[in-house]
Amino acid sequence: MATTATAHQTKWWSGGKSPFNLEYGKLMMWYFLMSDAFTFGAFLISYGSIRFSQNFWPDPNVVFNAFPGAGHQNLPLAFVSVMTFILIISSVTMVLAVHAGHKGDRAGVIKWLAWTIVGGLAFLGCQAWEWHHLITGEHAVLLDGQIQMVGQTTTVNPWGELAEPAVVTDALKNSSPQILAQIVHDQDHSHTWKELAGMSKDQLLGMINSAELHVRKTGPVAFGGYFYGITGFHGFHVFSGVIINIVMLIMAQKGVFDRRGHYLMIEKTGLYWHFVDLVWVFVFLCFYLI
Repeated sequence: MATTATAHQTKWWSGGKSPFNLEYGKLMMWYFLMSDAFTFGAFLISYGSIRFSQNFWPDPNVVFNAFPGAGHQNLPLAFVSVMTFILIISSVTMVLAVHAGHKGDRAGVIKWLAWTIVGGLAFLGCQAWEWHHLITGEHAVLLDGQIQMVGQTTTVNPWGELAEPAVVTDALKNSSPQILAQIVHDQDHSHTWKELAGMSKDQLLGMINSAELHVRKTGPVAFGGYFYGITGFHGFHVFSGVIINIVMLIMAQKGVFDRRGHYLMIEKTGLYWHFVDLVWVFVFLCFYLI
């Protein structure tokens, strides 16, 4: 019996340098990714519990309908689709870098790692534009009985339910001349700011077509907090992946992996990059599609 038990243990634990014939660094990477998956899972579960406890939640087709250079041209999810495509392509180039490493192709590793870095930087640039647009982009919001122009922050969500036309008309009367001038300018660009500044409040009110105003009430504050928190946490992972890939690129250029006789570090980096891409699928589903 003892001999049988020993043989059984030897069968499973005689994997050369590490248990189950798995390289130690790769095993530790899997452990890290598993713990990181629990972290993202906890964030997304928390987001889901808050979202479905609310009576109203912003419509992604309304919130994410802008495109660089086109403004709000009713292009729902077009820009985030570009971001997702960029990240998926970077995952493909990472696969090609790992494949080149398996063949000992140093030039191929360098080329495909460089393209992966470009894809990561492009994604981060897109995310920076999206955040900048949401924070600085102004939207007409009914707040404290007045119409105010606000952007998406962690304290104000400008994508609540649409206000009734009669309520909008009353809110216009209570709004400041500066807000009225901005509304007139947005509806009719034929007037300069200097002309609008010299008009009275009654004149400005007479120039506003309230029927075309889509003024919204403020929505759940939690939307901004969760959006910036979770997408920012994912963006930090992408940034970290870009830094790691740059380090791997420099090491490959200096021939470090050739002297070691293997490209296992590229494979470990690839595991991390694919994990980041996979997490984005769930972030995309929760914030942009549902």
